[in-house]
Amino acid sequence: MKVKVKRKWNVVAVWKWTAPDDSCGICRQAFDGCCPSCHEPGENCPIVFGKCKHCFHMHCILKWLGQPQDECPMCRQTWEFQ
Repeated sequence: MKVKVKRKWNVVAVWKWTAPDDSCGICRQAFDGCCPSCHEPGENCPIVFGKCKHCFHMHCILKWLGQPQDECPMCRQTWEFQ
């Protein structure tokens, strides 16, 4: 007599942005979360790096650069995307 065995798998996945900091220097929200402009974290709210090695949410730095300055908010070097 054969006995059928049911196996159940519970899969858990976690993603995390690879960044030297835990939070955005502009909005102070965690990189694992999202910026104030977004409703959910992920590919729609990526992290961008500057040549100065500072990183921010893409929406935050674009908003920052839309103002009259073109400098990194952390070190005041001219902002250039890496």
